[in-house]
Amino acid sequence: MRREDFFPRVWELVAEIPYGKVATYGQLADMLGYPRHARLVGAAMRYAPEGLPCHRVTAGDGRCAPSWPEQQILLCQEGVAILPGGKVDLAHLRWQGL
Repeated sequence: MRREDFFPRVWELVAEIPYGKVATYGQLADMLGYPRHARLVGAAMRYAPEGLPCHRVTAGDGRCAPSWPEQQILLCQEGVAILPGGKVDLAHLRWQGL
């Protein structure tokens, strides 16, 4: 799949993640039918349109992006608790999808 086709599909899916929930890069790749393409989902986040709730996407273990401290702030504003080590409690807050 070409990047020009994949990125908009990722963005559409990310727009569906509800307030107070999170998804992982790998989870989104799986949902789109491209398992093992978590890094490509990450690349899509890098080029995401303004206003997309990218802060609701974390690493597979719930880690927030170390180079984006605002992510934790935005998640906390939505009531998402950040565990010690900067991780989100995926067991309770993972979005189950459409």
